[in-house]
Amino acid sequence: MEPAGNDYPARVIKDFGAGAALLLRGFRLVFSSPRRVLVGALPAVITAVLMITGWVLLFVHIDAIADWLTGFTDSWSETWHKIAEVVVGISVIALTLGLSVLLFTAITLMIGGPFYEYIAEEVEDELGGVHEAEQVGWWRGFVVGLRGTVLLVGVSVLFAVPLFFCGFIPVVGQTAVPVLAALVNGYLLGIELTGIPFTRRGKSFKERRKLLATRRSMVLGFAVPAYLLCLIPLAALVVIPAAMAGGTVLAHRLLTAERAAA
Repeated sequence: MEPAGNDYPARVIKDFGAGAALLLRGFRLVFSSPRRVLVGALPAVITAVLMITGWVLLFVHIDAIADWLTGFTDSWSETWHKIAEVVVGISVIALTLGLSVLLFTAITLMIGGPFYEYIAEEVEDELGGVHEAEQVGWWRGFVVGLRGTVLLVGVSVLFAVPLFFCGFIPVVGQTAVPVLAALVNGYLLGIELTGIPFTRRGKSFKERRKLLATRRSMVLGFAVPAYLLCLIPLAALVVIPAAMAGGTVLAHRLLTAERAAA
């Protein structure tokens, strides 16, 4: 946790700005090399095709899905049964939309493990390298990514459900709720984007989460803008590779500081 004090607000603002600067640095690192752009975009393109297919199937079959989920209302009147179907259908679409960025990132990182490991290695070599770094490999990266994704999506759902219902509260639902949703999902995205550097050092998901929590404001400054940019259609194709590079710099900075303080 970030320690509190008289200068706490100033440190939060400073760390948030430093995190945003890391995302910009990630863009510079990736776009300084056409090869990195191509390597980083390829898995994102594959994931985009899968996600678009999934969305099309969801919209085509949303009536059947809503009907299945509201089977317990079959004994209700026709009017209330239809209302329940509409509410559930909208809720499914809203929940899926809220999870889309996290799912897109998670699937992209699992599919493109070796591609993003290549970017992470190049970035960390520019930062001085990693002593006795472990090779993540596609299968190990897939398993670690899948485990982390299940945990992060589970946490996201726990927040998404109450936030969805809070969205119906006048004023609060249109102001505070979107901000809270961006902060929560952005932070979870930051945890995902720093996975490879931690895994290369043999660090567990728990260790990653604990260390990132020590500079939560910096993680938010880095990850929230990345999350918001990914909400723009197809922007994730270029944002994810850049955010991966920025996340590598963030992880390298925090892990180096941890080692120096040990």
